[in-house]
Amino acid sequence: MTVPNKHESAKRSILDSARPLIGARGFSAVGIAQILVQARIPKGSFYHYFNSKEHFGEELLSLYITDYLATLETLFAAPHHNGYEKICSYLEFWRNTHTDGKVGDKCLIVKLAADIADLSETMRQIMQRGTARVIERLAQVIQNGQQDGSLCPTLPAPMLAAALYQTWLGATLMVKITKNAQPFDVAWQTSNVLLKGLP
Repeated sequence: MTVPNKHESAKRSILDSARPLIGARGFSAVGIAQILVQARIPKGSFYHYFNSKEHFGEELLSLYITDYLATLETLFAAPHHNGYEKICSYLEFWRNTHTDGKVGDKCLIVKLAADIADLSETMRQIMQRGTARVIERLAQVIQNGQQDGSLCPTLPAPMLAAALYQTWLGATLMVKITKNAQPFDVAWQTSNVLLKGLP
């Protein structure tokens, strides 16, 4: 492995180690000392890879979005699924990652949006670009589903994709508030109305 590759591999290891901690407690509530303990590295090593805690946060979000988009591609790769089935697999994935106790797999966008949107403009922009890419990818699948007849063509695909994403984002916040999964039931029913025109 070359030196640049070793550097990136070590940085990725730190980010992967710290992500469950950030996912559980938020960005502002976690100090560098806690990140060091979680990643099992000395303080000097942290600053070898990151200029600051904010730089660490930027890298964490960028990596999370890259991994998230890769997960979408895996979900959408099912060759025998129509557009509706692919979107349903995504919504099921969303629900499962927030109801089965996998703290480290939960959506960092949900966890960090209110935490850092006013704290770091750069991190806010990373989240904005990342969510836009997710919605754009959903829109492509929805458009394909409208063409194959499995999805209702009433709404333009980009609008429907944004409505779905925002519905599930809001439902996830309500799940955190209520401490139960009922908001996801409402989100699922709402999604079916949007996707299929079902009552």
